[in-house]
Amino acid sequence: MPITTTLSTALLVGAALLGAAPVALADQPNCTTADLEGVRAGVEASTSVYLFTHPDLNAYVSTLEGLSREQVAEHMRDYLAQHPQQQAEMTGIRQPLVDLKNRCGAVIAP
Repeated sequence: MPITTTLSTALLVGAALLGAAPVALADQPNCTTADLEGVRAGVEASTSVYLFTHPDLNAYVSTLEGLSREQVAEHMRDYLAQHPQQQAEMTGIRQPLVDLKNRCGAVIAP
């Protein structure tokens, strides 16, 4: 499994820890598929920058390659519980996905 897939899995797990990724609803303002993908792309780009500037977390996430989603989730919960500053910063990075979920209301599977 390539590192980008592991990172994507970690991102999805992170989103799941906060309530999963939102679904776009056509009848809500700014709840289209394009809105979802734009927010998701921004969160992924911000996460990439964050990981490049935090090599310890980047190295740790890279070791999770090949694990199941459940295992990645467990390892990430444990790691972030021991690193509250990084947990707070990663929560901030993912906040736009949470906001979109709260605004649009529904959830889709990753």
